[in-house]
Amino acid sequence: MSTSIGVTRSDGRGAPARYPILMLHGVGFRDLRWPLYWGRIPKVLTGMGAELYYGNQDCWARAEDNGKAVKARIRQILEETGAEKVNIIAHSKGGLEARMAASSLGMGACIASITTVGTPHRGSKTIDRLLKAPDSLFNIASFAVDNWIGLIGDTKPDFYAVCRDFSTAYAEAFNRENPDVPGIYYQSFAGVMRTPLSDLNLSTANLIVGMIEGPNDGLVSVESAKWGESFTLLTGCSGRGVSHYDEIDFRRYPLSRKRGEGVSDICDVYREIVIGLAKRGF
Repeated sequence: MSTSIGVTRSDGRGAPARYPILMLHGVGFRDLRWPLYWGRIPKVLTGMGAELYYGNQDCWARAEDNGKAVKARIRQILEETGAEKVNIIAHSKGGLEARMAASSLGMGACIASITTVGTPHRGSKTIDRLLKAPDSLFNIASFAVDNWIGLIGDTKPDFYAVCRDFSTAYAEAFNRENPDVPGIYYQSFAGVMRTPLSDLNLSTANLIVGMIEGPNDGLVSVESAKWGESFTLLTGCSGRGVSHYDEIDFRRYPLSRKRGEGVSDICDVYREIVIGLAKRGF
């Protein structure tokens, strides 16, 4: 079985950010040494001198359960490092878990910033429609996914509930119960695929979400991903665009060899995120 990862350190010239960085993955994946969820991004950040930690939360557990795991992870990091706070960079559902840990789980004083990338803060109208399908279909899928995911380490997999938690109704309740915590800097990023052919793995999903919700990264609409004091739309500098997988360097290569307006390498985005946090004193 693959092992989870804890911390990545660097012998760089000093961390560009004041606090350690906790990276939280999204749904369907775990923090494993191989393959690494974040592609080349950790190597780039540690090369800058950043000290990175990973959430090690379940991949198909509900936000409520993973939020508690994130809370425990933050306490562990603070105890290990002696730092007063952490910066969180979270992708997809990990952003909801970060917000829950900060807000309703009471860890706000221990978090300097929360940066979300492709997080469905306002749920999905597409999921709303899919949830009208017979429960029997979700029960069959849930049985298969929960059993398989349990074999690779999930302690509380619940595919059925997680799917329902992506509804707009759940998002509305979640946002009401987890307001932003004063003193934490919240910022968000969202990718957008220019055409369904931008990422063949997400082409069908991009087309469907596009018809129902508008511009999206293949899974999450741009409107749903907006959150916090600052929002940045990630557009590729070529005709490819930036997909949900591109947001975490899933393929481990630049999006384009060209340099110009827009994103040519997602690693540059994360580098700028950390530099921006340092400028704010985080």
